[in-house]
Amino acid sequence: MLPDHSGPGSGEPSTPRLERFLWLSLGGAVVILGIKLAAAALTGSIGMWSDALESTVNVAAAGVALWALRLSAKPADHNHDFGHGKAEYFSAAVEGSMILVAAAVIIVGAVMRLLSPQPLEHLGIGLVLLAIATAANLAIGLVLIRAGRRYRSITLEADGQHLLTDVWTSVGVLVAIGVVALTDLHWLDPVIALVVGANILFTGYKLVRRSVVGLLDGTLPPDEVEKVAEVLSGIAQDSRVHIAQLRTRESGRQRFVYATVTVPGEWTVTRSHDLADAVEAAVDAALPGATTFVHIEPNDHRRTPDTT
Repeated sequence: MLPDHSGPGSGEPSTPRLERFLWLSLGGAVVILGIKLAAAALTGSIGMWSDALESTVNVAAAGVALWALRLSAKPADHNHDFGHGKAEYFSAAVEGSMILVAAAVIIVGAVMRLLSPQPLEHLGIGLVLLAIATAANLAIGLVLIRAGRRYRSITLEADGQHLLTDVWTSVGVLVAIGVVALTDLHWLDPVIALVVGANILFTGYKLVRRSVVGLLDGTLPPDEVEKVAEVLSGIAQDSRVHIAQLRTRESGRQRFVYATVTVPGEWTVTRSHDLADAVEAAVDAALPGATTFVHIEPNDHRRTPDTT
């Protein structure tokens, strides 16, 4: 039986390229936070204060994401043979947890304001400021999500999803404050804050759940597993060659494929090695940058029980 044969993947996006997106997120979060705080201070709206509170989380989360991205890009070392890719899952978990805390604070504040309604002031300029902040968040969030999916970075995608959650928060607040301005129904302000808080709770739960699945070595998405199985099914012309076992896992942007291949027992080491190289090349063509481990076994192999 041959030892495991592995080959490093290539084609990963450079860390500085991904960092630029997070610097955009961090800088945008600071500016947007300032705009929302100004709007909240002018109007006294609990909805706007809640929206601003979530934006403080955006600033902290962008900083955590930047740290995680840099750590995940570190090469393998003597303590981490497979690199540091899982750091991105920690970032997503922290960000999801921050969202949950922010949602709880928003809900508590909304209940208190619902019990003690207060009039709102300077709604016109407050709505304009919030609309500007919302548009900026939407643009940055979409950029991050697209970059995260393109470069397989859960850190970028999680940060973008967080910003889109913030957009929905702001849209809800805009609608509520607009109705209050037209009708003087001040109780709508805390009610919409409650609805927004519930939505944020759900988003935070999804982020935390996804990070936990990643930390537990979840498999690659079904479409990627199917793509690998398809390319490997035609890798050998010899009908006696079979893919006996195919396993996958992901670690942040890193993808790992483990294949056990059975070959005729009379094959030479060189011929088996060449087949392993072909398997690696096929997987790399299907999933650029993936790391492949190939284990060769003779198809007439019979294991004898250990009698010692």
